[in-house]
Amino acid sequence: MYPRKSIVHFSALRLFLLLSLSLLHSCGRHVKPGPSGFADESFADKLSESLTTIDTTGQSGKIRSVSEELRLVYQADEYQPIWVKENYSSTVAAAQLLTDLEEMQWDGVDPEVYNINDLRNLKTKLDTTKHNAVADAIRFDTTLTHSYLAASRFLLLGSIKPRKADSLWHHVNDTVWNAAELLLTSGGAYPALDSFRSELPTYQALRKEYRMYRNLLADSSYLNAKFNMAQCWQNDSVIKVSADYIIRAEMPWVEVVPNDSISDRKQLIMAYQRAHSLRVTRKLDSTTVATLAVSPEDYLKKLCANMERIRWMKRKTGSLYIVVNVPLMELFFRKDGVDVMHKEVVVGKRARQTPSLFANMTNIVINPPWGVPPTILKNDVLPGIQKSGRQYLAKKGLKVYTHEGKAVNVSTINAKNYKRYTYKQAPGSDNSLGYVKFNMPNKWDIYLHDTPHREDFGKHDRALSSGCVRVHEPQEMALYILAGLEQRTSYTQGKLDTMISTHKTRWELLKTKIPVFITYLTAFEDSTGAHIRFARDIYQRDEKLMALMN
Repeated sequence: MYPRKSIVHFSALRLFLLLSLSLLHSCGRHVKPGPSGFADESFADKLSESLTTIDTTGQSGKIRSVSEELRLVYQADEYQPIWVKENYSSTVAAAQLLTDLEEMQWDGVDPEVYNINDLRNLKTKLDTTKHNAVADAIRFDTTLTHSYLAASRFLLLGSIKPRKADSLWHHVNDTVWNAAELLLTSGGAYPALDSFRSELPTYQALRKEYRMYRNLLADSSYLNAKFNMAQCWQNDSVIKVSADYIIRAEMPWVEVVPNDSISDRKQLIMAYQRAHSLRVTRKLDSTTVATLAVSPEDYLKKLCANMERIRWMKRKTGSLYIVVNVPLMELFFRKDGVDVMHKEVVVGKRARQTPSLFANMTNIVINPPWGVPPTILKNDVLPGIQKSGRQYLAKKGLKVYTHEGKAVNVSTINAKNYKRYTYKQAPGSDNSLGYVKFNMPNKWDIYLHDTPHREDFGKHDRALSSGCVRVHEPQEMALYILAGLEQRTSYTQGKLDTMISTHKTRWELLKTKIPVFITYLTAFEDSTGAHIRFARDIYQRDEKLMALMN
């Protein structure tokens, strides 16, 4: 179900030991105490009989199902209970896990998926009566283990195949789903489900926002305001009152301050427009009214979709990393849990979308040359040459060479032979990469860089590039990395200015490789890290993912 990575949860040796344990069980053996602390051979026999035998042939390199993992957990532990004690009453760990499973609702999952009601009823029965205790204990123990394994895998890996929902999603979730082995070594405790959730702060912010919108579903005044916003949009007074209520309900942390030029309502509207990536007009314009009318159910779906995307990523981020959020068109440089830099970026236009991927920044290039990539060569350069020839190349600062480095006469280039040549742009003020390039090797040739089109920053729509990410004020980021993180104290703005003025290319290899997550999240935390901002779905990817999740 999760073929995007190959994880073998039990080694070949471990599988051999499991099979040996199974043979010992059939031939008679000393039963060891299980994680819950007691050993009972008759219980073990009945538990073994209740579980379906698994086919271990052809398992190498294949991710086993939850049911297969369930069998192997008990088989490795000689079929002893995990969640019940000697008298078949439930353990403290069982009660804690039931609470954890209930909390899965804030991850966008109905806890009943994990049999929460049946488990609570069984727990009560085991703790208050001994009628049919062995059978009930087996059902309680195995169902709880199954739910634990299923919930942990969901939190760690998600439920949808990423490429099925997004063909440009290239993150590799390299986290090992080892919940089964952790249970075996828990000593009566268990790794809390929260330990399988992403460490990216966005994930907990999304869970918090999801909980808020779920609670708003019980607010009749809020729902009535939503109805009015959708149905009474021509009634100005009703719209104003409803807008005030909706904004204060969805954003209760917003504070207005006395201001002679900006009314309380305009301050609320401004805050709402920023939180939803709308143009800040301070007015209840048609776009803002339409956004205010969006139902809480739709927001819940969007929050679920973005939690799923984060589950597709690495669980651990480390203390130093960069996040480029494509639909938000912003970059966040984080160190020790703090945004040391927050910058606007330009991302790929709709026809040349920026993919989602992970790579390590390995070097910084000052005065980078630019070699025209295949897509731009085909879609931009060839038509330009065909139309204007040498004039087009001169305007773009491009020179054409054979692969041996010899200059090419432009008049000989045509649609049949243009791929034989390389097209290069020398460093300089007009270079498409600007003065600084941040290399992060990956097979899609996506990187961060400066741009001569600095006027694009500050625009509301910055989906304007051919796929790579243009960074606002990249020299500041280069100096922070080189002088700060790398401690090359000789690097100053003055030195950098001098280097740039020479137009000579200089490569600076980084001792500290900086993880870069380029991702597509249409809900992301704000600058405080405490609340969620919604981004425009610039590439229209949400609908497909939400449909698959439904």
